Amino acid sequence: MADMLRVTVAASLQASEVREWQLRLPAGASVADAVLACNIDVQHGRLACGIWGRAVELHERLRDGDRVECCRPLTVDPKLARRQRFASQGARAAGLFAKRRAGSKSGY
Repeated sequence: MADMLRVTVAASLQASEVREWQLRLPAGASVADAVLACNIDVQHGRLACGIWGRAVELHERLRDGDRVECCRPLTVDPKLARRQRFASQGARAAGLFAKRRAGSKSGY
C-alpha cells in the first residue's frame, strides 16, 4: 500500500456536468494512466489535461494527492460572450448605477 498513489480525476465531458473519480494507482503512474483508468478518451485532442489547474502532457508523472483535470475546449470566447450579453441588456440595465433612486443625481 505504501507504493500506491491516491489521485482524483475530474472531467467535464458535457456542459454543466463534472464527474469525479477517486483512484489508487501504482507509484510512477502518469496522467495517461489515470485518464485510462476512468475510460476517458483524450487521444483525439478533444480534452485538455492538467494537474491542479496547470496544463500538462499525458506522459507527466503523478504524485500522491494530485488532482487531474480534463477540460473541454471553449466554444465561445468569454470576452465576446460578455459583450453580447451587455448589448442585449442595454447600457441602462447593467452596471454599478443601474438601480439608482428616482430623482437622484447621476452616479449615486
